[in-house]
Amino acid sequence: MRARSGSPRRDVAYEPGPGRSEPHRQLTVAAELPYISAAMFQRVLRLPPRRSALILGPRQTGKSTFVLPSLPKTAWVVDLLQHDAFLAYSKDPGLFQRRAEEQVRRGVNVIFVDEIQKLPTLLDEIHSLIERLKLRFVLTGSSARKLRRGGANLLAGRATILPMHPLTVEEHGDAFDLERALRFGALPAVVSSSESDARELLRSYAETYLREEVQAESLVRNLGGFARFLDVAAAQNGELINAASIARDAALAARTVREYFQILEDTLVGVRLDAWTKSVRARLVAHPRFYFFDTGVTNALCHRLTGALDPTARGRLFEQWLVLECRRAIDYAASETRLHFWRTNHGAEVDLLVEKHGRLLAAVEIKSTRRVAGADLVGLRSFASEHPKVPRFVVTPSLEPHRLQDVLVTDWRDFLEQFGEWL
Repeated sequence: MRARSGSPRRDVAYEPGPGRSEPHRQLTVAAELPYISAAMFQRVLRLPPRRSALILGPRQTGKSTFVLPSLPKTAWVVDLLQHDAFLAYSKDPGLFQRRAEEQVRRGVNVIFVDEIQKLPTLLDEIHSLIERLKLRFVLTGSSARKLRRGGANLLAGRATILPMHPLTVEEHGDAFDLERALRFGALPAVVSSSESDARELLRSYAETYLREEVQAESLVRNLGGFARFLDVAAAQNGELINAASIARDAALAARTVREYFQILEDTLVGVRLDAWTKSVRARLVAHPRFYFFDTGVTNALCHRLTGALDPTARGRLFEQWLVLECRRAIDYAASETRLHFWRTNHGAEVDLLVEKHGRLLAAVEIKSTRRVAGADLVGLRSFASEHPKVPRFVVTPSLEPHRLQDVLVTDWRDFLEQFGEWL
């Protein structure tokens, strides 16, 4: 293999001959989605200095861009999005181990495999190499489902599993703009683009990846049905998962709808928010809520990347954004803090409960309005009747902190600072 000067060795499954240049790495969702460098962002995630690592995150969250600068110049890079490399190792997984051994003889002690979910059988070879040669691997993947279904054991504890999300507020730095985040989300390539380019990137992501690549990965057979499901699921983003209702709207079986939600979770483009179900007196709803992983992707699926957001859509997006920001903070801190929501059978609800080790730390209503009145506290009052000692908050985009009926009304910045103390 030929190594570029000053950069890690890259495996393209053949030696470039005279006059033939090494193929460009495909670090994109698809050819239609041009890659924009995310190297300008300082990411919160840190690689373990000695242990192997598996970084899992949705496509275009900047996994490869994060890893590459941290590799030593002698590292060997294997990109499974390269057709030649994928074909060679899918036909003969043992070839990967033989080539790795050859690289070790040349002085390599770190190997980076990009998009490992494309070929989960390589994890057996990687496991063997870690055991025999004490090599350090850095792996990235965008589908926990493919890894599990491929019989992979995720290296039996020999690699640290790390999450990679869209950009957090901290990673945006001083340039963070809440209104832009609600509309276009936080994928690094989108954040670093103009508004017109951001729209095109998000449309391509929604159409090319979520609809076509999910089918290309053999996760669904009925692309039309999956596309209808995506439309309905996006329109109901942040609501209770009601498989029967979605099945009617999308003309699918309820069992298929549940399977599709699981696919979205396993491919890391959606998360569930579980209901808090511990109650002495109240009868509580047990169905979870579902959020797509990025507000911009949600808007692309809902065809609302242009024009002003109506108050209802903006309120849902603000809730989605804050829930996701809290989940990212929990993941990056490797915290045991958990998020829930609370809702009774009579309709009283609280958007977010913060819990750690069985103790409720906060009950939170998320409001995008500029003014909070007593009528906005109905859910918190109902919750307080059973949990009077749990601190209650209303989080808004911009209001100065003040008390309203024993509830702290605050803006998102102050709330996120407080949330950091609960991790």
